Amino acid sequence: MRFPRTTRLDSSDLQVFRRAAEPGEWAVPGSFVFHGRDPAELDGKDRIAFRSGWLGTESFGHASLVEIAEIEEAAFFAVVERLARHFVDCLGAPDLAAALPAAREEADYAAGLCDHKLNSLLALERELEPQGGTEQALVERFRVIVPKRGADHARIWEIVSEEEGRETGDP
Repeated sequence: MRFPRTTRLDSSDLQVFRRAAEPGEWAVPGSFVFHGRDPAELDGKDRIAFRSGWLGTESFGHASLVEIAEIEEAAFFAVVERLARHFVDCLGAPDLAAALPAAREEADYAAGLCDHKLNSLLALERELEPQGGTEQALVERFRVIVPKRGADHARIWEIVSEEEGRETGDP
């Protein structure tokens, strides 16, 4: 099975999110974190998390990008259990039995987004759109960045860590 896993191309997640997910965490879109909250009333870091943050399922921090990776069945079910416990401990679910179906639904949704090549990157864009009258609907859009191996063109950029850039003198 394929599942989203957080990745960090640079240190910007550490600056823009209140809590940044660690690279390599399994992730879900996590829109449930913002349920019942008005995005206009969120502070800057929470507003950025609302607009573009994936939710890591270990730290429950946010990441700007995830990569599509293979997940073992046991790891998938561990994600479901961590989500369910988070629903109980932090979001008011009455008990684990009540939280498990919602957690499984969120994990299944995340897995369903991964029908692209392994190592492809996914970016998330989230907003509230008017539905008529005072009603609004949460809308999520996903962008896919597919790795191009063996392409016929020259590479014009490469992702390196900040430390590597300093060592080589590259900005």
